[in-house]
Amino acid sequence: MSELSAPLPASAASAASTGSETPTAGRRRARVALHGLEVLLALFYGVASALPKLIAHPSAAESFDKLGWGDTGMYAIGVLELAGAVALLIPVLRSVAAVSLGALMVGAFIVTIVALDGQNAATPLILLVPLGLIAWVRRDSVRDLARLVRRTP
Repeated sequence: MSELSAPLPASAASAASTGSETPTAGRRRARVALHGLEVLLALFYGVASALPKLIAHPSAAESFDKLGWGDTGMYAIGVLELAGAVALLIPVLRSVAAVSLGALMVGAFIVTIVALDGQNAATPLILLVPLGLIAWVRRDSVRDLARLVRRTP
């Protein structure tokens, strides 16, 4: 019998006949969806959030001037967001990046409520949800990162 006409294993045949997916297929889909979310967040933080700050777009500059942080604060936050965006794409740094960007979002929420009259305060809170998911699911990468830092095989 050829590979193409070989009978399916009993578990695969029953899954195919009932329309349910195998656990492996479900895990693969979840892994692909999580990676897609990481790429989407990296694009958001790199392009939509960090870039306006790093090119001193008037909308970003106005907010930081209103806070009294000026250009230095704007560039510093932009660099942190860009670093987080890049780190979201590096497997060993994904969890740390998600936690770090989450901390930045908590700070953004507090500053928005206290100094900017709550305008757009929901955005940092909404972003905490996918960042928390990434940090939780990728938490094992912290052990790999620690091993790399200690340089133990």
